[in-house]
Amino acid sequence: MTRQLHLNAFLMNTGHHEASWRLPESDPYAHVDLAHYVGLARIAERGTFDSLFLADGPQLWNNLAQRPAGALEPLTLLTALATATEHIGLIATASTSYNSPYNLARKFASLDIISGGRAGWNIVTTAGAEAARNFGLATEPAHAERYARAAEFLDVALKLWDSWEDDAIVADKAAGIWGDDTKIHPPRHQGTYFSVEGALNLPRSPQGYPLLVQAGSSDDGKAFAARYAEAVFTAQQTLADAQAFYTDLKSRTRRAGRDPEHLKVLPGIVPVLGSTEAEARAHEQVLEDHIVPEHARARLENLLRLPPGALDLDQRLPDDLPPESAVEGAKSRYTLVVELARRERLTVRQLIGRLGGGRGHLTFAGTPEQVADQIATWFTQGAADGFNIMPAVLPSGLAAFVENVVPLLRARGLLRTEYGPRRTLRERYGLPRPANQHTAALV
Repeated sequence: MTRQLHLNAFLMNTGHHEASWRLPESDPYAHVDLAHYVGLARIAERGTFDSLFLADGPQLWNNLAQRPAGALEPLTLLTALATATEHIGLIATASTSYNSPYNLARKFASLDIISGGRAGWNIVTTAGAEAARNFGLATEPAHAERYARAAEFLDVALKLWDSWEDDAIVADKAAGIWGDDTKIHPPRHQGTYFSVEGALNLPRSPQGYPLLVQAGSSDDGKAFAARYAEAVFTAQQTLADAQAFYTDLKSRTRRAGRDPEHLKVLPGIVPVLGSTEAEARAHEQVLEDHIVPEHARARLENLLRLPPGALDLDQRLPDDLPPESAVEGAKSRYTLVVELARRERLTVRQLIGRLGGGRGHLTFAGTPEQVADQIATWFTQGAADGFNIMPAVLPSGLAAFVENVVPLLRARGLLRTEYGPRRTLRERYGLPRPANQHTAALV
């Protein structure tokens, strides 16, 4: 087969632009409206996207004045979306810092069974003192410790998903035998962070285990991705940076003893479309004009670990910002934002305008042809296996992409025209179903 794009729809309430909720078309209550998300999922499925994705964190995001805050719990929402869709993959964010392996492994196995093999897990370690305090901690664990815990968490989850062999259920009515106890393998795990004794109370799911997704781009994050991840959501501003990240991560994956083709790199892109480039830039300007500078400045100060009021809107970033090594949370995003501001010599006001649409992801305003060209260039020049599509405004931005950009990508042979016989999310990403570790050990 000709190599084809993998597209993921990153859904965020009224859209990724922080001012999207202020537009006349937007519903300020969409973030808790199931019908809104059902509509988005069906639009993405019409565009033959591989998957959709929900971000999440165990804390209240944002100043309530800034934009719609709070979110439906993603595994619950995706279970509802599984019944409203047929093909599209369903990827939920869940933290290894503030969950237990048994409960989370069971939830993802349940979603995979209910959806017929379409579940994915975006594995995060959760930065920020706010989340830590919600779980009885005075401050967030150190960056390296969070990733060490995440590695053990995932090892336990894999043991739990493999605790039933695929043929453990016999269902022999005549003999009165429902299952084979010899095919159950309790983890009996005793580790640094977790002690988990018993087998999962659920059979092995259609995919074996969900598609494993990761989004950290620090050295710890890339090491974790090389060992475990099957898709990586990432943020780069330039083709050169994206190519360097892609090459580095594929090399790390190979050194970890894995096939680099079994890890898909999906940078984020915020497409703002218009029938002409001028119209697209006008749409972008309308959004930027709706940013409340004080809200955006406060958010930037929080990212940069600066006290409130430290930044002057009409000055550049201070020269004495701490290095990435001194930052315990969101290391790679910190560096990306600082380098963007330094490289383009942006004032704080200009920087928050650039960050308003994608928080550091590539924002691209142009015609459908220009957006398709940008996607094709990164895809064919060693920078991406696909893209995390992050519409600035929802649902209109996603609908415009599906109606105008998707046909161009299909005409170029870069994107499927229909889903075809591949039914599971792993199959769509070109990944094998993992063998049960207990069965594989006997081969």
